Amino acid sequence: MGGGPDKEHVLITLGDPEPKHITGMLKQQFPHFDITYFQVSGDTGPKTENAGSQVPDDLWRSATILLTLFVLPPKPDLVPNLKLIHLFSAGVDHWSNHPILKDSEITITTVSGIHGPPITEWIIMTTLVASRQYATEYEWQKQHYWGQREKRDLVGTDWVGKTVGIAGYGSIGRQGARVFSALGANIHAYTASPRTSPASRRDNGYFVPGTGDPDGSLPVAWYSGTSKTSLHTFLSSGLDALIIALPLTPSTRRLFGAEEFALLGSAGGSAKSKTTGGAKPFLINIARGPILDQKALVAALNDEVLGGAALDVTDPEPLPKDDPLWNAKNVIITPHVSALGKEYIDRAFDLFVTNWKRHERGERMFNVVDRRKGY
Repeated sequence: MGGGPDKEHVLITLGDPEPKHITGMLKQQFPHFDITYFQVSGDTGPKTENAGSQVPDDLWRSATILLTLFVLPPKPDLVPNLKLIHLFSAGVDHWSNHPILKDSEITITTVSGIHGPPITEWIIMTTLVASRQYATEYEWQKQHYWGQREKRDLVGTDWVGKTVGIAGYGSIGRQGARVFSALGANIHAYTASPRTSPASRRDNGYFVPGTGDPDGSLPVAWYSGTSKTSLHTFLSSGLDALIIALPLTPSTRRLFGAEEFALLGSAGGSAKSKTTGGAKPFLINIARGPILDQKALVAALNDEVLGGAALDVTDPEPLPKDDPLWNAKNVIITPHVSALGKEYIDRAFDLFVTNWKRHERGERMFNVVDRRKGY
């Protein structure tokens, strides 16, 4: 793709009615855009077969840019002019076998980088619900019960001096580090590649202004590697909480299993209380369900190897009603909603605008998918 304001046919396929304030902004920013907004069926999801068949063939053939969440053209031959697909999701794992990813070289970008604020607030919310034992207090409220005697035994804990490990130090991990650091916690980062210099620790990707850890200065320890040994060293570093923010790839599938939970549980609890001792670590997964061995996680929770878990993703999704994960000890489960917020759609379009301006200046765009890596 070369730079320059060529005439473009921008096809937008989303499930909501057209946000005319946004399409109007696009036309103002890029007068050379011919924009078609096509509202798709509301039940379209990443696993909906033939979702692309909703879009008329003539629109596919004329489109040069596609902005979409879950609707891809059924096959490359149908989109001879398509040069860019901007996905309104952070991951592409659910498209790994789609012909567009397997059999074409169409440039694909994602909205990775916009999720840091809402997902971090979900992480903090669920973590504090667990560490402050809010679930019990909420039940008392519903019962109109003051809990005068019992509240003395309702011992919460704060995060000052504790250690939070973050596996995957992208925009979500960095914003999590920012907020936990503000609470007084220490941060241990874990990445695939080593970050031994200040330059290598900088965030060169897209992130919401005013968020994250742009210069990578927050972690007090930084672990790296792709081997079991490197992962185990990180998990053995004395973590009170572990945030999993890794992409789902063949190498990360079932990365965390019984052995990893045992290591985390035995080494965790860096801040030992003089009166209550050390608590078992709390696990947070906002990445993808298959990164964990879910059966092993249930066992680790029920056997109190771990102190609890907050899960916004499961394997499978939706989680079947009879799945034992629902009833595991000290688990918080939400239906893959941590990234959702009123700001999502505006930020997704803002990232496209930023990217296309970079493209027109001849600069590399943010979040270009590497098909070999899977993200």
